[in-house]
Amino acid sequence: MALDEIKNEEIASNFIHDFIDEDLENGVYSRVQTRFPPEPNGYLHIGHAKAICINFGVKNKYNGICNLRLDDTNPTKEDTEYVEAIEEDIKWLGFDYDNVYYASDYFDFLYECAIKLIKKGKAYVCELTPEQMREYRGTLTEPGKNSPYRDRPIEENLDLFERMTKGEFEAGSKVLRAKIDMASPNLNMRDPIIYRIMYATHHRTGDKWCVYPMYDFAHPLSDACEKVTHSLCSLEFENHRPLYNWFVDELIEGEKPRQIEFARMNLNYTLTSKRKCLKLVQDGIVDGWNDPRMATISGMRRRGYPAEAIRDFCEKIGVSKAYSVIDFALLESCVRDTLNRTAPRAMAVLDPIKLIIDNYPEDKFEMLEAEYHPDRPELGKRTIPFGRELYIERDDFMIEPIKKYRRLFVGNEVRLYKAYFVTCTGYDLDENGEVCAVHCTYDPETFGGDAPDGRKVRGTIQWVYTKDCAEAEVRLYDRLFNVPNPSDEEGVSSFEDNLNPDSLVVKKAYIEKSLSGVKPGDTYQFMRTGYFCADTDSTPEKIVFNRTVALRDSFNTKK
Repeated sequence: MALDEIKNEEIASNFIHDFIDEDLENGVYSRVQTRFPPEPNGYLHIGHAKAICINFGVKNKYNGICNLRLDDTNPTKEDTEYVEAIEEDIKWLGFDYDNVYYASDYFDFLYECAIKLIKKGKAYVCELTPEQMREYRGTLTEPGKNSPYRDRPIEENLDLFERMTKGEFEAGSKVLRAKIDMASPNLNMRDPIIYRIMYATHHRTGDKWCVYPMYDFAHPLSDACEKVTHSLCSLEFENHRPLYNWFVDELIEGEKPRQIEFARMNLNYTLTSKRKCLKLVQDGIVDGWNDPRMATISGMRRRGYPAEAIRDFCEKIGVSKAYSVIDFALLESCVRDTLNRTAPRAMAVLDPIKLIIDNYPEDKFEMLEAEYHPDRPELGKRTIPFGRELYIERDDFMIEPIKKYRRLFVGNEVRLYKAYFVTCTGYDLDENGEVCAVHCTYDPETFGGDAPDGRKVRGTIQWVYTKDCAEAEVRLYDRLFNVPNPSDEEGVSSFEDNLNPDSLVVKKAYIEKSLSGVKPGDTYQFMRTGYFCADTDSTPEKIVFNRTVALRDSFNTKK
């Protein structure tokens, strides 16, 4: 169910809602408007999903407005590919934004705001090098020093800023800084840069500009320009809030937006740093931003994660101010819960060996009937061909069974799903000494999987008919990293040392013939194996399934 279908009173309250309720009660605002403002320099990831759910959840709870605003103030890193991916991901998650805006829509307005600050004597053109600026800035325990250019006359600053805009100076030679307080205990208030020279073609404005606003300047003013009431952002911007307020107080008349921070999502065994994710893509470690092992929303969609499960996950972790690391197993649990309710069932054999029913007539052929889902009769039923020779999973037979092993071994009887009881009588070995076929006999009186004499068997296994099945490539995906916190590693490449070598295993499998017509995105539970989704690479000629998630979490056990 999409969040906009949920009644307002059913949306769980949190401290953000408490702040908004207080503002509405006190008449600070008479309406509620939020925005989701990603930078189009990469694909959205699971952390963005939390921010999306929070912003659009507020919209739904208060019957307000939530816009999408692309923060495109850095043309060297941004691309229309990312814009299109962001729009697609938000809609796939089940949300509708009221409008689409860009920070570049406000470049003229932002430029006029910069001029206004200069005229008020609260901005100046500075020529310190980056190294000098760091030196002048001071530390957390020592105040900064005023730039020698801080007291330039207003007219000189106006002239220099205009010449910066006309492209008369080299990139990096001059910046425009706000004049606030170099002795402030908050380093963000120590005369921050608000404009820099950058010679780069912008994906929307082309070469119109060669000066671009900094995020801390563009963001609050864009919020104000759009009439945002509550600017919801992650906790790392808490120390930027005084600067946010300074800009809107200096430059905006009337109603002003309020910034509220929440703890960002930290999910173990994943990377969400766009810089490091881009390196994974560029180095060919993963198959693009939508690789099913990536923590991107598009990667999770390709892997088969339902949007409902991601929304449920974001709801379960809640909204707080406290730093925490979420266990990846919780996300997988949400995925299992959703797919258990929704995914049709089918049989597949991922590591096949033959099962030969010696007493089954060679010319006999049957069509068995099975429901697609035990709790969803509306999905209907399917027919499954059955004959003398079947494929079963290799680990459903053991020559010397371990304790409590309930599947096939010589002398043991098991149930073939929806078919018959069979008793193992022997096996064949290939030239390498590996089991290549298992022999058994069947009891014709147990058709449908039950014995008329009431005897019970303790094991049921899946199978496919060798003469009427489909071949498929199955990609068994697991977590990309084998350490909980790959982002904690120093350097841009050291995290590669912690890659999980088993994050992708490809197998040739046999599946029910009824799955021959699957389309990319179709999801099934392969019985006793896990949940699988037809990949975007899948075609009628070459069927490809991705494992979305196993039936239970075995990651820690394996490691």
